[in-house]
Amino acid sequence: MLLLLMVALPLLVHSAPAYNASLPLDCEDVYNLKISVKRNASVPSGVYTIYPAGPNKPVKVYCDMGCLENGGHDEEKWTVIQRRIDGNVSFYRPWEQYKNGFGNAKGEYWLGLENIFLMTYREKYQLRVDLEDFENGSAYAQYTLFYVNPESSNYRLNIGGYIDGGAGDSLSYVNGRDFSAFDRDHTGYCAETNSGGFYYNYWTCHLANPNGLYKYGHVSTAYTGIMWQSWKGYYYSLKTIVMKIRRMGLEDLENL
Repeated sequence: MLLLLMVALPLLVHSAPAYNASLPLDCEDVYNLKISVKRNASVPSGVYTIYPAGPNKPVKVYCDMGCLENGGHDEEKWTVIQRRIDGNVSFYRPWEQYKNGFGNAKGEYWLGLENIFLMTYREKYQLRVDLEDFENGSAYAQYTLFYVNPESSNYRLNIGGYIDGGAGDSLSYVNGRDFSAFDRDHTGYCAETNSGGFYYNYWTCHLANPNGLYKYGHVSTAYTGIMWQSWKGYYYSLKTIVMKIRRMGLEDLENL
């Protein structure tokens, strides 16, 4: 009986590795570690190293530290998980690259589904999506609930608690859907048809295509660009889209 328990026990343990609390899991940890070493230290927005998968797998990430014009900080420290700003990185990638991440944290990149899972598995996070068009317009959408399931569930998306920042809600349409890439498409066609890797639905594939082709503003072909249907429709490809997450504190949870 003891032998059977010893064999079965590892199967009951979740796939997330043990985490060293002295290493930063996200950008909020980076900020807190910096100011713990030097009180009132300057911690600007920029590229830092985090360790969602443990000490042997460091990850470069862009941190939005909430920098203010007077040199101070607000209370929101965001970890950028996706950024499109100039079209220098192709996002038409296979499953394995979406799993592990790609691009450069100084510019365009995707943090990696496994890293996103490991972060949102341990703590409660919210998601904010910042959008910019080619006419200097901007808007955002925010969700007070955000996490993804492990790879065994195809990194299924879980979001809720939409907050309107002028962009409209184009993500709830794919809540509960599995991630798809062109070589592992759970809809059968949406990733290839829409030239990206993301969460798609079966009938109308998407209302948002943040990882689509980088195009320029008004386009003649719908769906394949970087689109947020509830803000600019299907015939406009955005200049900038940034997806970032923030760990929820006690005050955030009390306000839900």
